[in-house]
Amino acid sequence: MKGGSKAVVVPHRHDGVFISKSKEDAFCTRNMVPGESVYGEKRVSVQNEDGTKVEYRVWNPFRSKLAAAVLGGVDDIWIAPGKRVLYLGAASGTTVSYVSDIVGPEGLVYAVEFSHRSGKDLVNIAKKRTNVIPIIEDARHPARYRMLVGMVDVIFSDVAQPDQANCIDCTIPAEAVFASEVDKLKAEQLKPSEQVTLEPFERDHACVVGGYRMPKKQKASPWS
Repeated sequence: MKGGSKAVVVPHRHDGVFISKSKEDAFCTRNMVPGESVYGEKRVSVQNEDGTKVEYRVWNPFRSKLAAAVLGGVDDIWIAPGKRVLYLGAASGTTVSYVSDIVGPEGLVYAVEFSHRSGKDLVNIAKKRTNVIPIIEDARHPARYRMLVGMVDVIFSDVAQPDQANCIDCTIPAEAVFASEVDKLKAEQLKPSEQVTLEPFERDHACVVGGYRMPKKQKASPWS
């Protein structure tokens, strides 16, 4: 698909994510609300062979940890068209809006944010994005909002904690802190499958991907 004579948009290996190829390649998502930007981000309009137009929003890894993880080479974000996502730590909804684009009209995003100030922006985003359900509550206490959330395919957590990262002990290397946090996930029956750094977009941050109560793989038969 071509945007005029300058831009070409091609699918990324992650379903629902695209790459805009022009002078500088950039990640982008198909805009759920054509004609509308969320924070003034650049938009790319491309024309299909049948004459119809599709609008994409450029996804800046310096403003989204999920985009930073994608650019960092994460194998699978699990967020894809039609998926139902519980997003913890939605803030003003910048990354939530991109998740909304990715899951599309058949998907759903439960966006939980504690700050009422950020929550106002999140609610405004949800007014135009019918697949976003804003929940203004403390993500650390799921009992308070569990009745608002149905079954989901993916949980994305970006909740700032006072005892995370180098806040735990600034004298300990970030890698050691990450390893300690991964051990905590394992203790809660989460099985980490990969970890990628978010450098240089987010200092001392990493993205850990894993599954909850994953079934044990059956051992291959010696004759298989």
